[in-house]
Amino acid sequence: MSALYASKKSTLEALATNLKLSIASSAFQKQVSVSVNEDADSTALLVDKKAGFELSEPNAVVKYLSSDFTDASGAIAFEESQLYPALKANSADKISQIATPAYFEKAEITAAQIILFSALYPALKDSKSTSETTEIAKWFQDFASIEVVQSGIKHALSITTLERPKAVNTGAQKVKTGHLVKPQAERIVPKDNERNILITSALPYVNNVPHLGNIIGSVLSADIYARYAKNRNYNAVYVCGTDEYGTATETKALEEKVTPQQLCDKYHKIHKEVYDWFDIGFDYFGRTTTPLQTEIAQDIFTRLHKNNYLEERTTEQLYCEEHKSFLADRFVEGTCPHCQYEDARGDQCDKCGNLLDPLQLIKPRCKVDGATPVVRESTHIYLKLNELEGELAEWVDHASSHGEWSKNAKTITASWIKRGLEPRCITRDLSWGTPVPLEGYEEKVLYVWFDATIGYVSITANYFKDHNGDDWRKWWKNPENVDLYQFMGKDNVPFHTVVFPASQIGTRDVWTKLHHLSTTEYLQYENGKFSKSRGVGVFGNSAKDTGIPASVWRYYLASVRPETSDSQFSWEEFVTKNNSELLANLGNFVNRIVKFVIAKYNGVIPKFDTKNVPDYEKFETEVNQLLKSYVDTMEAVSLRKGLELAMAISSRGNQFLQDNKLDNSLYANLPDKSDAVVGVALNLVYLVSAIIFPFMPETTKQINEILNAPALSITDKFELVLEAGHNIGKAQYLFKRIDEKKIAEWRSLYGGQQEKK
Repeated sequence: MSALYASKKSTLEALATNLKLSIASSAFQKQVSVSVNEDADSTALLVDKKAGFELSEPNAVVKYLSSDFTDASGAIAFEESQLYPALKANSADKISQIATPAYFEKAEITAAQIILFSALYPALKDSKSTSETTEIAKWFQDFASIEVVQSGIKHALSITTLERPKAVNTGAQKVKTGHLVKPQAERIVPKDNERNILITSALPYVNNVPHLGNIIGSVLSADIYARYAKNRNYNAVYVCGTDEYGTATETKALEEKVTPQQLCDKYHKIHKEVYDWFDIGFDYFGRTTTPLQTEIAQDIFTRLHKNNYLEERTTEQLYCEEHKSFLADRFVEGTCPHCQYEDARGDQCDKCGNLLDPLQLIKPRCKVDGATPVVRESTHIYLKLNELEGELAEWVDHASSHGEWSKNAKTITASWIKRGLEPRCITRDLSWGTPVPLEGYEEKVLYVWFDATIGYVSITANYFKDHNGDDWRKWWKNPENVDLYQFMGKDNVPFHTVVFPASQIGTRDVWTKLHHLSTTEYLQYENGKFSKSRGVGVFGNSAKDTGIPASVWRYYLASVRPETSDSQFSWEEFVTKNNSELLANLGNFVNRIVKFVIAKYNGVIPKFDTKNVPDYEKFETEVNQLLKSYVDTMEAVSLRKGLELAMAISSRGNQFLQDNKLDNSLYANLPDKSDAVVGVALNLVYLVSAIIFPFMPETTKQINEILNAPALSITDKFELVLEAGHNIGKAQYLFKRIDEKKIAEWRSLYGGQQEKK
């Protein structure tokens, strides 16, 4: 007898075709079975190789097997070319309008009834025969109950892999409200009954280009926390700016043969460009060379003077006879008396961290011309820290505990107070700075470290300058409703925990003072120090030149943030983290589920029930435990650990897909489970997009574009925010693999070899 070959297509038409063959062979040619010929190139459904006879039209095969060659067109009032579009739409109503077998007095095995039943089966297989069902449905159920038909159905289903109907992707969004990031006002002010957080990072000097250690030590760390706070829907504002006054600026201006103002303009622009590329999301990035800086700094100075916390002292100071000028601290270099470091500055030793007086330096030298300075008398104004020590110590004790300062911030501050505070000079013999508002001091300016910390206040004031000018006071004169978070390297600590708060206390005004201080140790470059002059290390404007996106740089720097001890930048580790963590973990999770949903569901989230996911409650508990740890960690400003926990949730997503074996087989054979896994996994991707936002904002924006969803807030528990019927967008690659050969290339490029030229 001839051989019967089933259709290999995964379509509704294929199922109808295979039903016709299976039912007809079961009813009329029981010795012949229907099979799939994987090697057959022909579309023939019936082949008699011996006789050389073939049939390739399924209805003709049914007639041939049943030996019924009567014209059925009059009896079957439908054309399959009309029926199949209705069948694809899965619409029983449309099918009923096309197929009306009213003439069938009863269900029986005929060629016409086999053909009609097989064509209708995909649409009517789940219908119930009741008194109210249509005539076609009653006939359909009667025909399906015939034994040979049941046998044919069973065989047809066993050899047909049927693609499920796909929804039309219209781009529609179905997202639960109440879980999204709130829009921000043009100018952010504190609000009643909300968490109000004022965030600053140490003001970078404008005398050089920031390197990676500078970036993670202050502005990037503050930005990570600011983005976290805003994604939690706290009322937060992040201000920063360039520190432009002082000796460092004058010195650099002399080196570059430009005016201090020209130097500041140049480097302010460079700094802003670097931070923009790194996606540092300041609400305002200002500078200290502004009229408001002068106004506010002089007001604080004047109030301290009025309250008798300033005193005049005539002291010895180093004077350069070569260019005939008193030398401010940073114009003097020499050997540190504490650790013998030969390049200590006149105000501080970068090696041991001790604050210095220029007269303490061993073998002092003028930074401008290298001459040996001499000692001469000069009169200056001192802040009487000794008279403010008691109140300051009481405030430090409370603030460091209540605000959970970082360990090194507590240690450094405690060491200052323990050895007793002494009056500290807050004026300098310079021309570039905030003028001292006292008669007889026209040739002097405020000391940069007294002046610079006031820069946070004046920059905030400039943020509001063209709006409600006094709104800066709502942040800085509102201690009951505002928490101040400050970020910096450890070398800046004393000025923020001693000098600045003591100045605030001494004004006798109501000030918002430091709540939490987050400090870092040093980031070293491949077991050495960053050095712009020697071309060692990656600086802000050269990171872009590598071609690696800012998100990868942000991720790496956050992952090695020197929170409790010095850490090392390593090219090998940089490449490994991109390839093994970002690409293999986060990128793989997002890409795998998104591509599956686009391919199988046309990018539309199906109706789903988490009851169809095995051990869902256990999975949900694990995710919520990780999420709680993440929130607790970020609240404590342990940013490095927070990133690890965010990636752990992404890893749990990969494991979720693996445990539930999300693949074509699951989709075809266990549709309810497949739907649930898809719904849960896409919502977990959405959660991950929120918790990585502080670290990689551009990656989050990409994921939100892929999901076709607005920014999700960082919630306290895992929620199914994307609902059934939500349409996702197109797939995108989040990360690219970095060739390991680039390691040697970058080491050579940024290792200081240019010195040898």
